This record gives sequence, structure tokens and C-alpha cells, in this order.
Amino acid sequence: MKTFDDLEVRRPALAQAYLALLAAQPGRPLALFAPRRVGKTFFLDHDLAPGARHEGMLPVYADLWLHKTAPIEALNHALEEALDDLQVPASRAAKLARTPVKKIGLLGASIDLGEEPQRRALPESPALRLDALVTRLAARHKGQILLMLDEVQTLGEAADGVTLVASLRAVLHKRRGEVRAVFTGSSQEGLARLMNTAGAPMYQFAQIIDFPFLDDAFLRLLADHFSTVHPGKALALADLRHGFSKIGFKPALMRDVVKAMSAEGVTDVAQGLRNYMTSDHQVAVWRALLSSVDAFDQGVLEVIARGEPPLSQATLQALAAIPGSKPTISRVRSSIEKLKRGGFLSKTAAGTHLDDPLLAEFVLQRAAQ
Repeated sequence: MKTFDDLEVRRPALAQAYLALLAAQPGRPLALFAPRRVGKTFFLDHDLAPGARHEGMLPVYADLWLHKTAPIEALNHALEEALDDLQVPASRAAKLARTPVKKIGLLGASIDLGEEPQRRALPESPALRLDALVTRLAARHKGQILLMLDEVQTLGEAADGVTLVASLRAVLHKRRGEVRAVFTGSSQEGLARLMNTAGAPMYQFAQIIDFPFLDDAFLRLLADHFSTVHPGKALALADLRHGFSKIGFKPALMRDVVKAMSAEGVTDVAQGLRNYMTSDHQVAVWRALLSSVDAFDQGVLEVIARGEPPLSQATLQALAAIPGSKPTISRVRSSIEKLKRGGFLSKTAAGTHLDDPLLAEFVLQRAAQ
């Protein structure tokens, strides 16, 4: 029997549209923007990669967020793994097929094999290594490579970010007949700094596209499965839409909320969200998350959660109530940057806000106690 965790929405038509756009503009990547945890990585893995394989391309995925201190090395590692998979097959039979034979015994009773295929030496310089890997991988695959770089704004945040970004652009431009690229980014500010800043290495190089959230198709799957588990009970689609919007269109989180509702037999989505927010487990998670930053940073989070200007004189006076804080505009700015790097805050055209709307609500509720 299916469970809530088995429910998935595939978007092959969207993947085909992106692949067609890449084909129409060789050498120009796509940069898909959306907040974190709204399904970008799932889409790359389950929709875009299969679509690329169907067209004869070799998809290569690298998560740069998990390797913030060495993003270009993470990309090179992903390329090397893909090259290894092509050069040195996993099965013993395939390995034997590609291994040179040195000597065959009488009537073929014994075979003396040479060395198994090994990867050739590559340049030590990360930039040169990237170029060499793309070239060798395309030649070995005998087709185009699709680079899928998750959280690409991480490149611009690295210590030698300008050099890294320039190297990546140079390779993508030079090898535009052999490689196509799709970036994702969850920081609108970071992507804009990387792609839209005059003089930056990626200036107007990639086409930025707003990645669409999941729609009613996902919510209907949840509602239908709930009714299957609880015959005679139903979840209102309009209420699910409102709840999905409230949590920032995060499918995994929405699934968890509905799973908890199913366990309790609750059909009121608003009540289900309240129960989720006040559960011992979730409260413990949020408390642990907030305890990872100091009292001053927590104060800044509270100010931003209330929608107040973080650099105003009134805010500085409010933050002064925190023991030992001695707030200044410079310190508040440093705190905001720290909270952005930690994944607490995001900046959009509408301003700076907490990345998780439910965490923002929890912060306000805790402050009111």
C-alpha cells in the first residue's frame, strides 16, 4: 500500500521546456531561482536528468551548498566520478572487457591480465582540471554533458569566488558545443550579485528563471491519499492551498503536516498546522536551531520577524535591552549577514525576511510569552 512518502509529482514537460531553451541558446546556462526546500533538487534528479538522458546527454549533478569552502572542487569531483563510471565500469565482466590481456595459457586455460583501466593524470589547478574533465567526459560519452549545479550562488560566496566564477564561465563558453548547464539558487540576492552585477564574471551570462512551485496536482495527491486512509473524511483543497502558501510552498513540510493530521484523524488544515507547530518534536527542533546563534542574533531575528526595519534607531534601542549587546548599525549588519549564511534569512525585492515562515511565527510567539 502506498504511503504519503510515496506521493510524487513529476514535471517532464517543464524539463523538456528547459532542455529546449538550452538547445536554442548554446553556451548560455539557465539559472532557476526559488527558495530552499521547494523541490528544485528533486526536479533536477527526477525530471531534468531523465529528460537529458533521453536526449543522449550525460547529466552530472553537484551540490555546491554542501561544499561551500571548496565549490569548484566539488564540481570537479562530480565530473571525475562520472568519468570513472564511463572509463571503469562497475561490473567485473565489463572491467575484463576493457582490460588488456598480456598472456593466454595453453588452450586458454589461464589468462594473465594487465592493469585495470585507470584514470589519466589531470591538471592540479582546479580551473584547468575543470576544463580537462569536461573535455574528456564529453569525448568519452560521445555526446553533450549537462551540468546541474545546485545552489550556484555559493561560488560567489567562496574566498576566491571571483576567480572560480570566471573559470566556470570560461569553460562553459569555450566548451559550449560539448556542455550545457543548469544552475539553481535559493538566494535572490546571491544570484543577482553573481549574474546581474556589472563587471562580475557571470554578468548577464545565464538566463534567470523563476522556478515554479508545485500546484494543486500535489495537493490533490495528498487529499486523495488522506481519503483513502480515512474513508468518509476529506481535506478541503482550498484549505490545503492556504496552508501550503503559509509554509512557503515546501512539499516535504506539507507532506509531514498532512501525515501528522492523518495520524490524529484531523481534517481541519489550519488546526493541523497549529498542532504541528506546537508538537514537542518541532518545538525542540526550533529551540535547538535558535540556540545555535547568540542572543543578539536572536534579537535581530525577532525584529525582522515583526517586519520592523532592522537598522532603525528604534530597533537599536530595542536591541540594547539584550544584556551586553551594545548594538550599532555595523553590528546589526554583521548579524544579518551571519544569519543569511546560516540559512535563517533571505533577501528579496520585498526586503529581508526569515527563510522559514513557520520559524518566524514561532519566534514571535516565543517573544510574546
